[in-house]
Amino acid sequence: MKFSDGLFLESCRTIAAQYEGRIAFEDRIVDNMCMQLVQKPELYDVLVLPNLYGDIVSDLCAGLVGGLGVAPGANIGPEAAVFEAVHGSAPKYAGQNKANPTALMLSGVLLLRHIGQQAAAQRVEDAIRAVIADGRSTTYDLGGSAGTREFADAIVARLDSVAATA
Repeated sequence: MKFSDGLFLESCRTIAAQYEGRIAFEDRIVDNMCMQLVQKPELYDVLVLPNLYGDIVSDLCAGLVGGLGVAPGANIGPEAAVFEAVHGSAPKYAGQNKANPTALMLSGVLLLRHIGQQAAAQRVEDAIRAVIADGRSTTYDLGGSAGTREFADAIVARLDSVAATA
């Protein structure tokens, strides 16, 4: 790993030099980065990491905001973008009405923002936030006892009520 990590760091330094004075660049050892994210997450806007460290750090950050069930994901390139829950599809819970769909829904919010649908993205995000804050229709990992369908239905109902009053 010393060779591959070293190559990654060297590449980052080379690219960062092209943006000197416009984009701040600092390197960190992964264990120190994790500690800093737990203690002072507000200091960081963007992290660039190789795959293994990215997976570890994204799971740590998900834990800081409520768990993998609420962590959306986006992989955006110059010609394509993919939006998905950070934790993946949770196949062991398929068809059991147990999975928290928040991460997938928030990934949809990221998609809407990416394609310029800001108002729609905000409506969905606000509905998700309101249902979680209300606490009556949340999944077990959010402190409730609702299933996937009940949680999703509550969000749809919130969207419908906002649309009816608009």
